Amino acid sequence: MPSYERLAAWKLSYAMALQIYNATDAFPRDERYGLTSQLRRAAFSVASNIAEGCAKRGRKEFARYLDIAVGS
Repeated sequence: MPSYERLAAWKLSYAMALQIYNATDAFPRDERYGLTSQLRRAAFSVASNIAEGCAKRGRKEFARYLDIAVGS
């Protein structure tokens, strides 16, 4: 399996996570542990599941982690 950093899906999801972190900086402070946290965790989850899937053995395991990433 190639390095996750070379995958276009990972690059896009990582860029999206950075954009969401920047966008949520402007959210009200009272949303810090609500909507802000949920959006940030979901965005980061996409990139991290792609990376974790690359570390697994076999296409079936990789596909499983991609499915999880899509759900995020």
